[in-house]
Amino acid sequence: MTELWRLGATEIASRVGNRELSAREVTEHSLQRLQDVNPAINAVVQQMPEAALAAAQAVDDRIAKGKSPGLLAGVPLTIKVNIDQQGLANTNGIRIQQDHIAQQDSPVVTNLRNAGAIIVGRTNTPAFSMRWFTRNSLHGHTLNPRNANLTPGGSSGGAAAAVAAGICALGHGTDIAGSIRYPAYACGLHGIRPSLGRVPAVNLSLPDRHIGAQLTAVSGPIARSIGDLRLGLEAMSAASDLDPWWIPVAFEQPATAKRVAMCISPDGLAVTAEVENALRQAASQLEDAGWEVNEVECPPMREAMQLQLLLWMSEYQYSGGKAIQLEDDPDANFVYAQLCQSCPTPTLESLMQALQRRLTLAREWQQYLTQYPVMLCPISAEPPFPDMLDVESSESFARVVEAQMTQIALPLMGMPGMSVSTGNSNSSPMGVQLVAARFREDVLFAAATDIEARNAPLEISDPD
Repeated sequence: MTELWRLGATEIASRVGNRELSAREVTEHSLQRLQDVNPAINAVVQQMPEAALAAAQAVDDRIAKGKSPGLLAGVPLTIKVNIDQQGLANTNGIRIQQDHIAQQDSPVVTNLRNAGAIIVGRTNTPAFSMRWFTRNSLHGHTLNPRNANLTPGGSSGGAAAAVAAGICALGHGTDIAGSIRYPAYACGLHGIRPSLGRVPAVNLSLPDRHIGAQLTAVSGPIARSIGDLRLGLEAMSAASDLDPWWIPVAFEQPATAKRVAMCISPDGLAVTAEVENALRQAASQLEDAGWEVNEVECPPMREAMQLQLLLWMSEYQYSGGKAIQLEDDPDANFVYAQLCQSCPTPTLESLMQALQRRLTLAREWQQYLTQYPVMLCPISAEPPFPDMLDVESSESFARVVEAQMTQIALPLMGMPGMSVSTGNSNSSPMGVQLVAARFREDVLFAAATDIEARNAPLEISDPD
């Protein structure tokens, strides 16, 4: 009998829609896989088997009545615990929110439900979703199913670990400084951070976020194939009047030149040989597919990283870090202290200057990505980090932040970015990052599809 949890989202949706499979039987297989492997990795921290089976039955009933089941008919997926899901706690990985029950779904959850997706659980995140590693005092430690000695990434580490282990076909993540792109990289998957305004998402159970997060925080999918990634993003992107940042922009835009800017060491970033090799291999694969690849410099990235850190941290520093102090999570305490040392408390003047400079940088990047519709660059300066490296010392934390320059910098300008897995190097997942102009996710998918076609399909991992 076929292990249905091995199927991708596109195949599941097609076969359920054609009545070759029932949504219920797919969901039963996914829930069994969850029981079998989650204890070893702690990716899903809240399970909901009854609700999942009821949702699957509802999809089957719609199909039986001749109604459209949706883009993601019967596809098992997970939701990150920092997003509102009606009747459940939006914990954000912290004890002070463990009883914070959402009264209604975030629009991204509504969109996934309306598309016929089956939510099988909620996935782990570091405290305050503030690291590229996944451990907190409420839900515990998430491990990488590919290699338990490596970080699963963060903050959507639980989502990536669940997809890599075959618990679900798609994982919902959020990204303000790499929280989709980096977990996808660390777990040997694909992940896309969409343009600001592409996916509606808001947590009405909490006060609206400050301007930095409004401009840079987005929701997006993690998947094992580029086709599944696109399907997930299309489902997430349906309209909602709850998010004023949402913009009705079509997925398919006018054709662009098949021209790529390859930037191996943006702003002098020192990358390892493995990272450079992955980039040059991807460049060769794109050339084989008919793309023109130019090795060139890119607009300012290090400055963008500093401005993004200022905007990101201002949300915590504005309140004097009271939530950090109240939660008293050891990892969060250390990370916050390190970030505060490198990012002084913003003043009105520094915040205004940062927002002004952001516009200038966004203009430079928009012009650059008009000339070069795709940029190929590192996801990180290093292969996936040893787990918990960031809290070992101040020196190791500084190493992590420097390596993550592209993860931190690019969200400042609101552009889409995609992690594309390219295989392994010395038992470590590897990949490359593709960047495009705002709302040109279609160009990213075109380039990523050509890279994917020249690499081995991504396999599901059985955790030790």
